[in-house]
Amino acid sequence: MALGSIPLFPFSFNKDNGPILGPPIEENISQTNSKSIIGAYGNWATSIVPDPPELSFRNEKWTNIDQWRKKALEKTGELVSAPTIEKGSLGITLKASYEYDGLTVEELQWQLPYGNPTEAILLKPKDATGPLPAVLGLHDHGGQKYFGKRKITKTSDEVHPVIVEHQKDSYSGLSWANELAKQGYVVMVHDTFTFGSRRVRFSDVDGITWGHCMVGDKTDQNPEDSGNIKIYNEWATEHEHIMSKSLFCGGTTWPGVTLLEDQIALDILCDRSDVNEEKVGCCGLSGGGLRTDYLGGLDHRIQCAISVGFMSTWNDFLLSKSFTHTWMTYVPLLPKYLDFPEVLGLRVPLPTMVMSNNEDQLYTLPEMKKADAILREVYEKAGVSERYSGKFYPGGHKFDAAMQNDAFKWFDQWLK
Repeated sequence: MALGSIPLFPFSFNKDNGPILGPPIEENISQTNSKSIIGAYGNWATSIVPDPPELSFRNEKWTNIDQWRKKALEKTGELVSAPTIEKGSLGITLKASYEYDGLTVEELQWQLPYGNPTEAILLKPKDATGPLPAVLGLHDHGGQKYFGKRKITKTSDEVHPVIVEHQKDSYSGLSWANELAKQGYVVMVHDTFTFGSRRVRFSDVDGITWGHCMVGDKTDQNPEDSGNIKIYNEWATEHEHIMSKSLFCGGTTWPGVTLLEDQIALDILCDRSDVNEEKVGCCGLSGGGLRTDYLGGLDHRIQCAISVGFMSTWNDFLLSKSFTHTWMTYVPLLPKYLDFPEVLGLRVPLPTMVMSNNEDQLYTLPEMKKADAILREVYEKAGVSERYSGKFYPGGHKFDAAMQNDAFKWFDQWLK
């Protein structure tokens, strides 16, 4: 079995059975000595790109924000290489509509030119009238690729036990998309590329074998079984390496494909008559925070962006933490032009919040703090420091009730 990683969670390797959840083999690698996750090559690798990089707004050569943004967006878009598709009829279908817990729930579906249909959940107050502010809820990764939208929504009293545990660990047991909708928002959550309804099916894969995970007939026939979900998630973890390499061969990147699918969802949300398209935000934890970084940075229809639990620097990934993160993160050569937080910073002067946890095992605290300082500098240089908020919370990787409350207040400030 090829060596793999549990995306967004620390692990160590067993050479026979693949990744094992738990602390990394080497903890707390110092960035001040010659050791790193790439051995003695770390310090050299961090010296290749100057700080600030070429298209950083922090760079002294950039004094005109409009000229800078045009150049930076062009280069970032080129490197992200989101595929282009014919945006004809997506066959948007309302599969069901009903009320639950004070909300109107719509189950939506649309068909992209590739892959299985995309499923989405839309939530809004049941007695709402007139166009409302809206938020595109971006589900996390969390090593749970069998699930997508269901990780942050709730549409009945019957909730899968895997989701119950996931929401308990990450969200204080709450379905945050529901909680935000109750505050007077239209909230839509869709399955993105390789998650939930968009996941890769065993039965569609040919040409590779994966040992004990290759039990596709069983899992495809009884997919909601918790044991089969565990098997699927292990398989999907290993398959990320294959998918990412194949996307590179196809002339695109994983962030590019995810950006495309998130933008299609944003199109659908903004086109609704019950949505005020000038008051639209996005938010997500972890992999959802990563999606916020790219979508919020590159699509300025997002008037207010909140990235939760996904903010650090390229050097943090390079020296210490690349193995804790999904292939959804990486765009070849982009670090030559922008540090990681500056991808989200492309949206300046639009309102932006970044929420981080001091004990988050996916990053080093000094580099999270550096990322915050970079974004503050970008917003200060643009003369809109009040439109950036960087907050740090005690604890590990999460978007708990207290953080959700702060996020909802930020949305209220800028979207209502």
